[in-house]
Amino acid sequence: MEVSVLDSLAREQMGEKCVICEEQKRKGIHLYTSFICMDCEKDIITTDTNDPKYKYYLKKLKKITTPEIFS
Repeated sequence: MEVSVLDSLAREQMGEKCVICEEQKRKGIHLYTSFICMDCEKDIITTDTNDPKYKYYLKKLKKITTPEIFS
């Protein structure tokens, strides 16, 4: 229990590694088990599908997989 509390505090102070830009950021969203920072989220949403950056984002997003459920 104490470990999870300390882990949460460390994440708040240091941030988490974004799956897109691979930088430590404090604010963002979680998609399954991955973290996407607010900057990358905004860029993904506003990028047109004709833009070459769109393919880059798709490639990075393919790293995110659905977590397996163990029963």
